[in-house]
Amino acid sequence: MDEQTVAPSNLDLARDRTGLAKFRTQLALDRTTLAWIRTALTMATFGFGTVGFFRTLRERSPSPEAARMHASAVQFGTALVVLGVLATVAAGIAHWLVLRRLRRNEAVVLAQWPLSVAFAMLLAVAGLVALWSLQR
Repeated sequence: MDEQTVAPSNLDLARDRTGLAKFRTQLALDRTTLAWIRTALTMATFGFGTVGFFRTLRERSPSPEAARMHASAVQFGTALVVLGVLATVAAGIAHWLVLRRLRRNEAVVLAQWPLSVAFAMLLAVAGLVALWSLQR
């Protein structure tokens, strides 16, 4: 038997490795998107929880201060829910764009502003606004 007919060629091995690398990349992308969905659900849940907590506080001690804190909590909770929805949509779009590039055999480029940094900044701004509104 000829050695070339028994052993796979280097081209076959490279093709297999490339396919497996794309598969691993897609699985990593899926895990990242699922992590974003968990994060978005956590943000939205925390937003609803904050509103509920301050609503209970307002009902138990109906004072102008409790009403003001409840109003601020509603704004902060709404911001968290909106951030959660935006994070889910942004993660879905990013997932779709990277998958499209992988399927087209295009280079996957690193974003200048990754989703994690962008949403960390938005969350920090929302926290500062909430803190400022509680100090009024």
